[in-house]
Amino acid sequence: MAAKSNTVRRNSRVKPAGRGKHLLPGEVDGVLLGTVIALLVIGLLMMFSASYPAAIQDGKSGTFYAVRQLKYAGLGLIMMGVLSAIDYHLFENIWVSAISFVVAMALLIAVLIPGIGKTVNGATRWIQLGSDSGGITFQPSELMKITVVLFFSVLIVRNEHRMNQFMYGILPYLLMLGAIAGLMMKEPHLSGTLIIATLALTLIFIGGARPSHFVIMIIVGVVALGGIIFYKIYREGFSYYQERILSWLDPFNEKYMQDETWQTCQSLIAIGSGGMFGFGLGASRQKYQYLPEAQNDFVFAILCEEFGFVGAVTIILLFCLLIFRGFYIAAKARDKFGMLVAVGFTMHIGVQALLNIAVVSNAIPNTGISLPFFSYGGTALMMQLAEMGVLLNISRGAKLN
Repeated sequence: MAAKSNTVRRNSRVKPAGRGKHLLPGEVDGVLLGTVIALLVIGLLMMFSASYPAAIQDGKSGTFYAVRQLKYAGLGLIMMGVLSAIDYHLFENIWVSAISFVVAMALLIAVLIPGIGKTVNGATRWIQLGSDSGGITFQPSELMKITVVLFFSVLIVRNEHRMNQFMYGILPYLLMLGAIAGLMMKEPHLSGTLIIATLALTLIFIGGARPSHFVIMIIVGVVALGGIIFYKIYREGFSYYQERILSWLDPFNEKYMQDETWQTCQSLIAIGSGGMFGFGLGASRQKYQYLPEAQNDFVFAILCEEFGFVGAVTIILLFCLLIFRGFYIAAKARDKFGMLVAVGFTMHIGVQALLNIAVVSNAIPNTGISLPFFSYGGTALMMQLAEMGVLLNISRGAKLN
């Protein structure tokens, strides 16, 4: 009975006290806050450096992309500040999380409707609000990454004692994940699908799903992914995917480098040119129309060129520190909901950073994935800072000593 009582107390919500009904006492984790600010500031500097030639080429002011990113960063910092103060248990309300999930699903559907979704480089992932020059571009998949973490965490906590049953611990999550993956693969958005699947599976596993059921879920996912691959091979031909693999393994082959692997080759040249200490801020050569999308998915290559091996390692260590601190906060969280959310948001930043750096260095094929806090994109930046705000809020109630 004593053990059961302790378990109930440990998993139950602890009501905040001292500064109002919806405010948590205590200070935010300074290490995490400092790391996020450092990544954001360096990211904005690199955005200005990498985007200047592209903005001029597009007939805009050289600071166009940097200024827009700075505005989004300001909005994101406001969101981070507010969410770091408001009790994160507000998101534990089933209606709040469920409505957020439904809205995110509706937006994923809307982006596929002709006339609503915006297509860039063959992918329809954005909703354009206003004109191309002064409007706002919104990416629903970025919102889905957050809502999956929050909604799945709420359901796992509410079904904590039934997570070892297939009907409660696997099936509902599998159905929702299948619906999300189906919509996102229609865009197509493979990297985003993989990230969301990774977040969902991680939460289900640490949430208490039976290992045998979890293995079944993995097998179903692998079979479904295999089916999608075979279907695409059937539609597009085996030779297309064979060429994709061969070009990834040998990007500098003359057969590929003028087309399929041009971006990868220029990225590798940028990384190699930086040497130990780089050419200095603003001195990149590859960003002058050699490396496409230098301000987006390949901004890390420009960083390597301008700050060299030392700069690249510094950024990687900052991401590692953020991930370590996020998991540490999760381990010390006051309740299971806080732990799950902290793990989910930390995993999001960590997995996305890992995949982006792997793509830029050609460790994996090019999948079109942005680097958190660095790549140009207002929706992604604001969502990432919002996640960090919730994580900072969880750290207020955690015992970090």
